[in-house]
Amino acid sequence: MKLWRQPFDYVEQATKPAKISIDKERCKGCGFCVEFCPRKVLKMSSELNPKGYNFAVVDDESKCLACGFCDLVCPDFAIKLSTADNSSEA
Repeated sequence: MKLWRQPFDYVEQATKPAKISIDKERCKGCGFCVEFCPRKVLKMSSELNPKGYNFAVVDDESKCLACGFCDLVCPDFAIKLSTADNSSEA
């Protein structure tokens, strides 16, 4: 859909680039993040972590919407999503 003009709040509503960090030592390979990612940014690795689980890895970070759903659905708190907004605060 092509708009004849851009909305006034276009800059605020635009998707911010995100950096996904996965702590492979905390990941137990449940696959929730991979299964529920709306853009299929994550996949399961063929490697094993020190606990013996296949962990999640980033497949294509350029497709990420920075929705934060992977961070919310991870039961082990192994995923951290940082955008340009909240990385400057740290």
